Amino acid sequence: MTTKRNSSTSKGRIVGRIALGAILVLAGTSHLSFGREDFRAQVPEFVPLKEDTTVLLSGVAEISLGASLLFAPASLRGKVGWLAATFFTAIFPGNIAQAVHKRDAFGLDTDRKRIIRLFGQPLLIAWALWSTGALARRAK
Repeated sequence: MTTKRNSSTSKGRIVGRIALGAILVLAGTSHLSFGREDFRAQVPEFVPLKEDTTVLLSGVAEISLGASLLFAPASLRGKVGWLAATFFTAIFPGNIAQAVHKRDAFGLDTDRKRIIRLFGQPLLIAWALWSTGALARRAK
């Protein structure tokens, strides 16, 4: 007898979710420590908080999202996927600001590199939704 596996429990999705969670925890940790200066280059001028405050808060958010991807119960994974996708969407203006204002950070020291980086954000959004089964859960 075979049973249909939940859309968020395939081996590929599990590995994808764990990898994304670990990347977010690492990225968030770098916001609070060794990457702090580089992250300041991505804070758009219209953000009403100080650059450093924005970097610290986004670091805490990334650590929280990463930990949630790693440890949330299966019943909440779809919601965590949507939260992560929303977060990746919300921080996209920072990537645009870095490109528009030609700010060097993270090895993105040419216009070409900064523009190519912009295409990574939709991939992160898709990764969050796919690895958590968020789209499949919403369709139910």
